Amino acid sequence: MTPLSVAVDRSDPDVPLIRVGGDLAYTTAGPLRAEVDRILVEAPPALVLDFADLLFIDSTGLGVIVHAWREGQQGGTVLRLHAVPRFLETILDMTGVTGLLARPAGDRTATAEDAAAHPASRA
Repeated sequence: MTPLSVAVDRSDPDVPLIRVGGDLAYTTAGPLRAEVDRILVEAPPALVLDFADLLFIDSTGLGVIVHAWREGQQGGTVLRLHAVPRFLETILDMTGVTGLLARPAGDRTATAEDAAAHPASRA
């Protein structure tokens, strides 16, 4: 397993960026979740997760993304994903998380649990 790397770029205080690299899995997800929580306490308008260097993700890692979206929704922070590798894009689509992330802040028509339980169908 490749260690997880988490680097925060706050050059734009309104849109902090977290660069995520390595394996985002059950045994490594804690530091990313903690950093997401630290940033979301400040309620920035947006938070960007950059996955350019991501090598692997499991369900716990996916849960961190959903957690970031859900907590951001509560504080009015839009979650954006950047440089999403194809394998992550596929997982996000298959689980319905892509549709969830596209919902505007304050839209309570579905929860993160709904998206995981009812993956979006693709045409």
